[in-house]
Amino acid sequence: MKEYWKGGNMLYPVPAVLVSVGTMENKNVFTVAWCGTVCTNPPMLYISVRKERYSYPFIVENKEFVVNLTTKDLAFATDYAGVKSGKDTDKFKDLGLTAIESKYVKAPSISESPVNIECMVREIIPLGSHDMILADILGVTIENSYMDDKGKFDLKKANVITYSHGEYYGLGEYLGKFGYSVKKKKK
Repeated sequence: MKEYWKGGNMLYPVPAVLVSVGTMENKNVFTVAWCGTVCTNPPMLYISVRKERYSYPFIVENKEFVVNLTTKDLAFATDYAGVKSGKDTDKFKDLGLTAIESKYVKAPSISESPVNIECMVREIIPLGSHDMILADILGVTIENSYMDDKGKFDLKKANVITYSHGEYYGLGEYLGKFGYSVKKKKK
């Protein structure tokens, strides 16, 4: 039997990412779970952010940010960066995160993250509690220790985490690759 609820966000799990903003001299990091892929060509993503967040003006003024994927080793930092405000503390310092220069934007990337996605704001769309920030992906930096012998990024090695209704989880087991349901069996 199914139970019916009023409309609400139940699209889980979602990525839990650390978003870095500002410059190397004046930076902040915060956690975002409302994010995702928008388009392949041109490469685009979105993040949804409340206007009240300390980092929101950094994005509006600078028109750029970096999405840093999180791992099991970054789970504590991911939670902390989501509940502490940069107006009260230096989260990079508190968490021992290493800010490194990005290639395409002034916002720093996080060295400890396996993947840094450098973004330029294309449009900010007010939606209600959150504004959706649509961004072009200018460049991606990948930690090469997470590459397999075929030059493919290995999510299993990276231990990427997700967020689901107030809780963090490691990415599950491999089930198959795109198209496996229709692939012809070898004779």
